[in-house]
Amino acid sequence: MVNQNQWKKPLPTITGETRKFWDSARKGHLMIQHCESCGYQWYPRGFCSGCWSKDIEYVEAKGTGKVWTYTITYQNRTPGFNEEVPYVLALVELDEGVKLFTNIINCDPKSVTIGMDVKVTFVQATNQIHVPMFEPL
Repeated sequence: MVNQNQWKKPLPTITGETRKFWDSARKGHLMIQHCESCGYQWYPRGFCSGCWSKDIEYVEAKGTGKVWTYTITYQNRTPGFNEEVPYVLALVELDEGVKLFTNIINCDPKSVTIGMDVKVTFVQATNQIHVPMFEPL
């Protein structure tokens, strides 16, 4: 687990629908939702986005996937982000098939490629919030 000393970015709002996700992230587990009828879904919701069933459960993702697309940000004046340029914003496709926006960290931004194998790591924003990001596998 990566430790961030002074998190300056906005923090997520934890709701009833996302609490299990954030509680699990704090423990180093990447959770996604699964519907028995439709399969996996991302982002956390109170119902299945495919069939509207409320019969969904959180399951632990393998935590690995591939960079589906990405951009390198060289300029951002927003506090919390401006200190980190250049950084990689990516859409990662997990092995389970869902895609999530994230950052690719712990590597030279210029080394990131589409199709690159990545794994989840967690950055500590606060004692209660650990943000999943990805690094090269």
